[in-house]
Amino acid sequence: MDVGIMGIGTYTPNSLMSSAEISQQTGIPEAVIREKFGVYSKPLPGPRDTSSYMGIQAAKKAIAQAGIDPQEIDLVIWNGAQHKDYPCWLAGLGVAEDLGATKAYSFDMEAMCGSMMAGLDLAKSILLTKKRVSTVLLVSGYRNGDFIDLREPDTRFMLDLGAGGAAVVLRKGYAKNLILESSFRGDGSFSRDCIIPVLGSQAWPPKDKDLDEFHFQVTDSDGFKKKLGERTLPNFYAVVRESLADSGYSSADIDYLAILHFKRSAHLTILNELGLSESQTTYLENYGHVGQNDQILSLELGLTDGKIKPGSIVVMVGAGLGFVWASTVVRWG
Repeated sequence: MDVGIMGIGTYTPNSLMSSAEISQQTGIPEAVIREKFGVYSKPLPGPRDTSSYMGIQAAKKAIAQAGIDPQEIDLVIWNGAQHKDYPCWLAGLGVAEDLGATKAYSFDMEAMCGSMMAGLDLAKSILLTKKRVSTVLLVSGYRNGDFIDLREPDTRFMLDLGAGGAAVVLRKGYAKNLILESSFRGDGSFSRDCIIPVLGSQAWPPKDKDLDEFHFQVTDSDGFKKKLGERTLPNFYAVVRESLADSGYSSADIDYLAILHFKRSAHLTILNELGLSESQTTYLENYGHVGQNDQILSLELGLTDGKIKPGSIVVMVGAGLGFVWASTVVRWG
């Protein structure tokens, strides 16, 4: 039996930080921000833009596009960031209640910025094995940019972090926009290389100055960069090719690559490796990196721009700090 995408939705806050503002805060020339880092602007959360609020706004659009009533949803999976409205809070249940999906059960999961692909794969598995589950809503809200100190040189590779929400409605037996196969790679040697060192159970109870340290920090800058340089791209290629092969395709069959935002040179290197042109993807220079939402945002933009057509083979791919690489193949239409 097939599992297909009935609807997608995204939400982007109105407030933006421009490349000029990023330059001012980092001391990096604006031309470098725009050309090397590939950021013209990025969305910033406003006063109402909690993680769940952004996910809910995206979910409303996905539900409307699917043409269903929230009461038809059997399961809500929160696959947004751990940085939620409250600590130790089940965001998915709050989202289900606010959407009126009162018949749904819910749980939260995350694979950092690989969460969209992990969520799609998990939802597909549940739909195919649980008789009582026919419709699943994936919901994500992301604002990890709150944890980036732009004055910190070691974490400037994450200066593109923005804010937003994304959502997907999946249904068992829906013969359109089929979720095919996924592939994942993980490397736990990265797990403590870039962390927020305070206010977790490792550093409890809090100390008076912990708020000054409440941002991502790299524990071994040289070692971290070396590992990223050696392992990131090979693992990207591996998960893309594995997910395609398991779906019965190869890189030559890719029509559209829904990829996360990262520096422009890496983006172009991946396109070259996979034999793709820039017209077969969307570079998110006006959004930056919105975590696990990037792939749905790219999918939405690709559809709007006519880059994705009925029958298109779409590959969603991303990577999450810690480190996980993830890819999912979708046959659109």
